[in-house]
Amino acid sequence: MFNLLKNIANSRAPLRPPGAVDEKDFVKLCIRCRKCELVCPYKSIKTAHAEWGVKMGTPIIVPREVPCYLCMKCPEVCPSGALKEVKKEKVAMGKAVIDTSLCLPYNGIICRACFERCPIYREAITLKDEMYPEVHPDKCVGCGICERVCLLTDQPAITVISRHL
Repeated sequence: MFNLLKNIANSRAPLRPPGAVDEKDFVKLCIRCRKCELVCPYKSIKTAHAEWGVKMGTPIIVPREVPCYLCMKCPEVCPSGALKEVKKEKVAMGKAVIDTSLCLPYNGIICRACFERCPIYREAITLKDEMYPEVHPDKCVGCGICERVCLLTDQPAITVISRHL
């Protein structure tokens, strides 16, 4: 797990729990109390370790490991205002991006995993011509479920990019 976290820390911005304020403010406001991590029933929220630098101790989500299932319990327990309460459909953790060179349907193999498991069903991810997944960034909440369920094992064809850059 440490290597996975280290690779993600080196390659992209952290994916924050639902309701996170802008990254600059988040790092200032978060008191690293771990209440959000402790209340998460899915163990989706992890604590950033030293490889994250000044972001160490803040909550992150590693979707390939355990995505956010949008239970929305974490904003309720945040004492500092780093996480704000928001409706599930208005969460803005990130946005999914499809690498069509890796995606099975774009390579002639039927797969509907990301489409069928998306909690914003038939809105955030739709199928073009009943086969090819397409992400609608204005509807995608960035929970990472699509990344987690991608059938490719080495590198998922769909990844979530943080909106908190």
